[in-house]
Amino acid sequence: MRELFHEIGSSLRQNKLRTALTGFAVSWGIFLLITLLGAGNGIMNSFSGNVEQYVSQSITVEGWRTSKPYAGYKENRRIQLDTKDLDYTKGKDWEGSIQNVITSTNGTSVVLSLGSYTVDGWMEGKMPQHLEQEKLQMAAGRYINQGDMDASRKVMVVSMAQAKELSPRDPEALIGEWVSAGKIAFRVVGIYHTDEQSWRRSCPIPYTTYKHIYDPTDKVESITFNVDGPRTLQEHEVFQEEYTGAIKRRHSIAPDDKRGIWVTNGYTDNLEMSNARRILQIAMWILGLLTLTSGIVGVSNIMLITVKERTHEFGIRKSIGAKPGDILKLIIAESVSITALFGYVGMFLGMMACEILDKTVGQKGVNIGIDEIKMMVNPSVGLDVALEATLLLVLAGTLAGIIPAWKAARVKPIEALRAE
Repeated sequence: MRELFHEIGSSLRQNKLRTALTGFAVSWGIFLLITLLGAGNGIMNSFSGNVEQYVSQSITVEGWRTSKPYAGYKENRRIQLDTKDLDYTKGKDWEGSIQNVITSTNGTSVVLSLGSYTVDGWMEGKMPQHLEQEKLQMAAGRYINQGDMDASRKVMVVSMAQAKELSPRDPEALIGEWVSAGKIAFRVVGIYHTDEQSWRRSCPIPYTTYKHIYDPTDKVESITFNVDGPRTLQEHEVFQEEYTGAIKRRHSIAPDDKRGIWVTNGYTDNLEMSNARRILQIAMWILGLLTLTSGIVGVSNIMLITVKERTHEFGIRKSIGAKPGDILKLIIAESVSITALFGYVGMFLGMMACEILDKTVGQKGVNIGIDEIKMMVNPSVGLDVALEATLLLVLAGTLAGIIPAWKAARVKPIEALRAE
């Protein structure tokens, strides 16, 4: 065995260019595969971890403007939901299907002030369930609770961006402070998280407090609820048509008017996003396999040329007593040594490239209006996948050398010596 490794090392040193070309093909194929799969995983992680936080498992219904005349009404009529719609949604017609019904109010623009510091805000009446529904993350304090609702307390939640404007030295010190919103003071009970470059003006206050102070009418801005029953995309679409059809009849909206009632269906959005994520994952694997295939083809071509160039050498070896099995074993050993060594080098460089992507591109964000999301999150490849891909390329390089090696081993010494 020691003689075999010594012979392999001697052969590789004597054929540095050939060894370098073969090694480059192996390393490059693995490097591209690992980097591509890592980038794809980073995009999918960002897709799952960042984008999905803005899609809730609920349905939100809002009044909009009609696009068609109907029942004596002109088009472009503003539809306003009210407490009757809320009661209908909670009623017996949808008992067992609709759960956790909540509502919110229209917003009111205000200027928040604390001492000499001011910042713009958008006051909205919210319920405790909106914390989960809107995917807010609390940075300090708490969100609105049921006690605030029952007592119609003058409490408020602000964004971290607003807290930094009102209390620059210590934003979290704003908790417990009374902040003026026009002529009315509200006590800050919580601060929800925002990234450094995001700006959210929403200032949730208890729904009951907002209705008492800003809007004593029966109007509601939106109705949000969960659905129990539909599972597939088609079932959710059927449910949505039935529910919105009933709301349209209540407000004399044309049945085929797509704009009269605006629906944000988190269930169908999530199903569509899952399908998009699955398609993206399949596409990444197809690209990765094509990249690996190109590496395999490159290695195979080099091994074919290598064996053909050494036909004369094999003739000399056979003339001095080498058996066909010895030549076959030598070629396979060299093939395995080159592909394994350079394959793991490519794997290491590919994983290093993923780390560089994480530290560079992964730290950059894309603004989507209300917040900023990272382009990539943890762009990496599992060690098992990297090892399997490397072993596959090693196996391909070995198989590429076996066929011509077998032919070369069977050639008679005199014919091998005549080979150019």
